[in-house]
This record gives sequence, structure tokens and C-alpha cells, in this order.
Amino acid sequence: MVPTILPDMNFEESLETTKIHSVMGLIPPDSALIVTRPFRSPHHTISDAGLIGGGQIPKPGEVSLSHNGVLFLDELPEFKKNVLEVLRQPLEEERVTIARAATSLTYPARFMLVAAMNPCPCGYYSDPNNECTCTIPQIQRYRSKISGPLMDRIDIHIEVPAVKYRDLASREPGESSREIKKRIDSARKTQLNRFKGLKIYCNAQMTNRHIKKFCQIDETSQKLLELAIDKFGLSARAYARVLKVARTIADLEGQENIQPAHLSEAIQYRSLDRNLIS
Repeated sequence: MVPTILPDMNFEESLETTKIHSVMGLIPPDSALIVTRPFRSPHHTISDAGLIGGGQIPKPGEVSLSHNGVLFLDELPEFKKNVLEVLRQPLEEERVTIARAATSLTYPARFMLVAAMNPCPCGYYSDPNNECTCTIPQIQRYRSKISGPLMDRIDIHIEVPAVKYRDLASREPGESSREIKKRIDSARKTQLNRFKGLKIYCNAQMTNRHIKKFCQIDETSQKLLELAIDKFGLSARAYARVLKVARTIADLEGQENIQPAHLSEAIQYRSLDRNLIS
């Protein structure tokens, strides 16, 4: 699970998370403080109020219950479009304001959004071993359920091919979450030192001003990014997110500067920005 490789919560994050869960009566009976990052996985039938929060007395929704943790949305196109669109504000502002006639409340909503979807309604588009039965219009309608502005706010989107039998049956141990977490903790430490005194603590929180200062690239990388923007039609928001992801890849490798290889890898993680249907 993703939370097992994320950096440990500090005391301030634990306190914020505990307060939100306390409002909903979700504090474990044997614990006074939540110290593990939340993982929320609502069903696709959830309402916009259930996701964002609401009620006569506004209560936090799933995005706030995921604060400092992970919000996982499986079968993303199955969620109602209006429900998905309300994610745009918290993804951008890291908080949710719920206004009612009697009161208005703001809940924090800084979470990692992880979503999964099939490439098409039947699930076999681009699969080398199974024939896709969908028409191009059907695939386009299916993918259009996820709006461009929402996709722009997701840092990484990649295609995951079907796992082959020999890999499923292999007894060779893969890299453990503990080993992966060591690299992530090291990268987070680098970022904490980088942003010391700036009121942010990780690359994801960088504004355009921070990006210009900490995500400088050489001439080769600039030409590579220019080519990607022209070819794939990346938006200004996607451009910023590519640079932030490249900065993180460099941090994970212990590199002080962003190299062309880091930028190239970050661009490859924008697969849904490309025109994949021909």
C-alpha cells in the first residue's frame, strides 16, 4: 500500500489528522493520537457531499478524512462527473470551504490522490494478448468522463500493462516497502533542508516562484521540455508539474541538479496528456 512508503507523520500532522477524525468519531478506542497516514477508498457511488463534506452542520468529507494521507479512487470514470469536478479546488488549494446559511467552515484537505481506471470500457485497449471490442467513439466517451482540468492536477499518470504469469509465479523477492521508504525518507530530508524557512516542506507544495528557483534546467533539458510541450500540447499547469516531478526524481537519486534523464522520465509520466487514440 502507498501509505507504507510515505514519510512518517510529524507531530503537527498527527494532531491535524486526529482533530478531523475526532469530529467524525473515528478515533480508535485504544489510541489518543493518529500516527499513521490515513488511507481512504470511497465507492464510486459516493455523492459530492460525501466526498467534499456537507450536511446541515458541515462535516468533513473523504478529502478531509484523507488529510496528510491517501485518497484512492478505483474505477475513476465510474464516479459521477460532478463528483470528480469538486476535487479540483482541494487539489489546488489543499482545503475545502463548506458554506451554509448559518455558518461556513473550512477543513484542511492536503492529500495524495491515487486513481485507477481501465483504458477503455472493455479494458483491453492496447493489450497485446486480448482484442479490444470498443469503438473509437466509445473509448473517447469513456475517457472524456475525466475532464482535462482534473487530469492537469494529477502529477503522474501512467499505463500499467497486464502482469505476465511468470512474474506472478516468480518466487524472487521484490524490493520491500522498507527499502523504498529509506529512499523516500532521504529525499524528504533533502527537501526539508531545501525549503527551510519557506513554510513548505516538499516539492509538491512549490509555487511558480519556488519552481523558478529550485527547478532550473540546462539548455538540453529546456529543448526537451519545449519539444514535449509542442508535441503533446501540455498546459501551463502540466509544465509546472513536470518540473516538480523531475525535481523529485533527482532528489530520489541524490542529485543536486535536474538532469535531462530526470526530465525525460517526468515527461513519460504524462501519458494521458498525449493523443493515445489513433
